[in-house]
Amino acid sequence: MTIQITLEIPDKLEQPLQQFRDRLPEVLERGLRELTAEESLRFQDADAILEFLVSQPTPEQVLAMKPSSEFQARVSELLDKNKTDGLTRQEETQLDRYLMIEHMTRLAKAHAYQQLEA
Repeated sequence: MTIQITLEIPDKLEQPLQQFRDRLPEVLERGLRELTAEESLRFQDADAILEFLVSQPTPEQVLAMKPSSEFQARVSELLDKNKTDGLTRQEETQLDRYLMIEHMTRLAKAHAYQQLEA
């Protein structure tokens, strides 16, 4: 199915769009994909972070990713509890997983930064 749309674009976009005139559907698709990804860059849990990292995000998307405040609070809670009361085996496993994912995220961000520098 195909639909026809008429758009008014600012003058500053006219020249860049002319060179991609025959690829406008692709331009729209990529833009929508990027905007959708930006909306979901605050992660609620470790599984979502891993899923995002294996989806081959752009370097900009990797650098923009952040855990949700709830996710950060849970990690802080586990770290504090580890210092005071100690963790159950299940909590230890959860904290270890979070720390491993944090390490992988830092590596991914360092790699993304290098890609943008090149």
